[in-house]
Amino acid sequence: MVSRPFRMNLQRSSPAPCIRRRVAHKRLDSDDQPPAKCARLSVEAAAAVDAQGGLLLATSPGSPLSPAAANPAVLPHLHHPQHQQGPSRIGAFLLLPLADRESSVHSAMDTDTGEELLCKVFDMAVYQEKIRAYGALPPHENVAGIRDIILGERKAYVFLDKDFGDMHTLVKSCRRVDEEHACRLFRQVAQAVAHCHQAGIVLGDLKLRKFVFADEKRTQVRLESLKDCRVLEDPNNDSMSDTHGCPAYVSPEILSGSTPYSGKMADMWSLGVMLYTMLVGRYPFHDPDPATLFSKIRRGQCCLPEGLSPKAKCLLQSLLRKEPSERLTAAELLAHPWFHQPPSSQEATLGEQEVSSTEQMVPSFDVKEDEDLFC
Repeated sequence: MVSRPFRMNLQRSSPAPCIRRRVAHKRLDSDDQPPAKCARLSVEAAAAVDAQGGLLLATSPGSPLSPAAANPAVLPHLHHPQHQQGPSRIGAFLLLPLADRESSVHSAMDTDTGEELLCKVFDMAVYQEKIRAYGALPPHENVAGIRDIILGERKAYVFLDKDFGDMHTLVKSCRRVDEEHACRLFRQVAQAVAHCHQAGIVLGDLKLRKFVFADEKRTQVRLESLKDCRVLEDPNNDSMSDTHGCPAYVSPEILSGSTPYSGKMADMWSLGVMLYTMLVGRYPFHDPDPATLFSKIRRGQCCLPEGLSPKAKCLLQSLLRKEPSERLTAAELLAHPWFHQPPSSQEATLGEQEVSSTEQMVPSFDVKEDEDLFC
């Protein structure tokens, strides 16, 4: 495994096998035999070949390409509850599903080094497009990079650095983040977005969950992945028509249907929603009824609590502007005075609070929330 930053030159129209650059792509043939040290591997599982991915895996039906999931007739005993949390074997890695993540994301441990990583599983037909942006983006400390890739016949396993929870969970646990602490964290978020925009990459679907902590003390922030972003063919033309995303973070121009819109300026609106949520403890626009929620977003009017500093209010008003052209760009955001105020005499300690991994819920409101609306 190579630990240097990943760089790849992938073309959108090229379905050919992945070009090898700094990270060597390992391909597992269908007759690879997993070592005996893989936990919970039975003799039958070691002999079974996954019908979907052509890889030899262990006993977890919830794991990617499990023999039992692909063909229940192969190993019916694997459906017993005691096997449902067993690890899967991919090359030198053991994979375990993560209860608080989407099903395609797994915890991975390198059995050679003991290092812990994250693994994202993609269909071979789409994985090059999903990681295309990594080839266009220079390495940056606030953007997670690819550590390794293993290719199966129908699945690609992309390994990234382990994280220590996301910012959504932090806000949920703290209810709100004080300005000094929020400033330190949000600056890193802004640096990641500015770096991507400068490289001609529109992130899209930006939200607090997309930013994770790189250290246990939760002081270092990085963008969790680039899989949902858009690489601009012309860096000077960010016109877009995509309408996917989390409703709570979507910008007014996307809801208006007057396409095309500026992808970069839509990102800036989402950053405004993120900062507001961090500082106030709730989304700027919220309602359990989708129609009412979208109506509030289209109007673009939200209440700024009195407890915020004048600089924080100024910054929020400069991001949550109904007219996209009036919003700050990512470069202008980093120059805002709110980021350059002197620190207070007391050190913020919110970053060292323990957060339960099960608290993956949105900040509390006075209304009943719909998880599909508030993500």
